[in-house]
Amino acid sequence: MQVQVNSNHIEGSARLQEWVSASVADRLERYDEFLSRVEVHISDENGSKSGADDKRCQIEARPKGHQPLSVTHKAESLDLAVEGAAEKMRHALEHLVGKLESKAVGTGHLEQELDTSEPENPDALLQEEFLERQEALEKE
Repeated sequence: MQVQVNSNHIEGSARLQEWVSASVADRLERYDEFLSRVEVHISDENGSKSGADDKRCQIEARPKGHQPLSVTHKAESLDLAVEGAAEKMRHALEHLVGKLESKAVGTGHLEQELDTSEPENPDALLQEEFLERQEALEKE
């Protein structure tokens, strides 16, 4: 799984990118084979001003053969925002994988062969059934 980190209004040092990448990869390790790429977008919504829940982390995961999943988490610090978004993504992937596993997978083979042979004369069966009913009515 490839993890790409993008930052907006936050100084994107190599150390920060390594930490975010490792943190997200750690949390989503179970889905490593299922995912082709994960994009992490971190930003400070107020720029240089401080404020409550102004750090934002959006994670977009791209499962192989499926539509991308996206989650967002806001918090007062960058590490809480990243951890919260990673946890939300873990839950979203858990839900998707659970849905996929619960679907019945058809193999195209039947355990028992179907009887596709047609009776030689379908009218004979109808006549036989008719006669049986007539006998039952006469006995009453």
